[in-house]
Amino acid sequence: MNKQGKDMIKAVKLWEKNHSLHGKYAARFHLMPKSGWLNDPNGLGKLGDRVHIYFQYAPFGVEPGLNFWGHYSTKNFVEYQYHTPALCCDTPDDCHGVYSGSSYIEDGKSYLYYTGNVLHSGPYDYIFSGREHNTILVETDGETVGEKQVLLRNSDYPEDVSCHVRDPKVFYAEGRYYMVLGARRRDDVGEVLLYQSENKKDWALCQRITTTKRLGYMWECPDLFSLGGRWVLMFSPQGVEPDGYRFQNMYQTGYAFLEGDLDGKLQIGSFEEIDRGFDFYAPQSFLDTDGRRIQIGWMAVPDSVYQNAEVQDGWHHILTLPCVLKRQGDKIYRYPIEEIEKLRGLRRKVHLDGRTAVENLEVFDCEIRVREEKAFTITIKQDAMITYQQGVFSLSFGKSGLGRERRSAVIEKVESLRILCDTSSLEIFINGGEESFSSRFYPKEICGALISEGLTGMAEIWPMKSFVISEDER
Repeated sequence: MNKQGKDMIKAVKLWEKNHSLHGKYAARFHLMPKSGWLNDPNGLGKLGDRVHIYFQYAPFGVEPGLNFWGHYSTKNFVEYQYHTPALCCDTPDDCHGVYSGSSYIEDGKSYLYYTGNVLHSGPYDYIFSGREHNTILVETDGETVGEKQVLLRNSDYPEDVSCHVRDPKVFYAEGRYYMVLGARRRDDVGEVLLYQSENKKDWALCQRITTTKRLGYMWECPDLFSLGGRWVLMFSPQGVEPDGYRFQNMYQTGYAFLEGDLDGKLQIGSFEEIDRGFDFYAPQSFLDTDGRRIQIGWMAVPDSVYQNAEVQDGWHHILTLPCVLKRQGDKIYRYPIEEIEKLRGLRRKVHLDGRTAVENLEVFDCEIRVREEKAFTITIKQDAMITYQQGVFSLSFGKSGLGRERRSAVIEKVESLRILCDTSSLEIFINGGEESFSSRFYPKEICGALISEGLTGMAEIWPMKSFVISEDER
């Protein structure tokens, strides 16, 4: 890191020291910024005995601004170390932003790939002119960061794409390294560019992936991986029109199965949302040493009209819980990693019969096994409501949603529910991860009740302990 970068990091550390006050809605068991703004998770991967979780970080305000790669690491997803930022915009090739990217880990090193954003002065629209999106590599051992290397510039991308080409994700398969980049074509069609390399540094375009029928104008944060013997493309398309209960957020996040070969031609299947809540975007995944495909997302959606109450305390946004992805047929199931259960306190076992109320709940983990299939309602902290009626599962909020009203999904049968409630977030998993709803909300009081009506079955409820977070002393 050059002198400018070191000075920027010193400024962040000083700012955090004087501005790290988190207030009423500070998350207990979700990762959040120490100060300011957080968005996309970046660079997930296990190096040595620690999983490293980077994220887009603008510490000096509650809106996007001068951005860094914030950095947590963990051995067990319960105890975390907060590090000084790993990357900052300290070169001419990333002077207006170290944007999102990924990590490829090999030979005791983490190869961090990201988009360097550059905005030229002038009468530009920064979509089709005036912007550089440079694909940049920097190597790290988890502590020290090496020199930045520009691998691809605008001139290296296809001529018919706009200036929006970003978010590299690198993986290894079939004897080669591959990289996907999200892109916006000049005819306003979203697609993914697939590159290949023999050495992680020299990249050649091998194919372009898009749908036959236009699916939005830009595909962000692509993640291509094998799951249960099939290739999956996870991505976040922008500009998709609502369709019934589907695609109700400003921008969407989901997946499609791919058929074909990486070095030949990949055909993309139908796009399915991975989460139905108000706040889920830009997820990234990695394969851990136990063979689990672990995914973390940003619990927000860009350009949404919803408000978030934590901004009054000088910080903004959280990451989702880490979840394991599994394939069942043509469906991807998403469910929290089992390590989260270590945070559970003393269990309450509750028999549900008609109307049941459980009082004095703050942050909790609740598992419900539904015995009879009929309509039901669950109310959380007086204002968040889960309903199931005539095959439609819905999550809705009153005033605590700050503009969030209702999201729904058609579900044939509800057999189990898991509800994880933090101070200002809900993550709901139906039927072991068949569907999920991730949302922020801001109840008037942190402590409240869970009331079920119409449910018969068994509920187990655990109060949740907080993450243990230590500071990097460097």
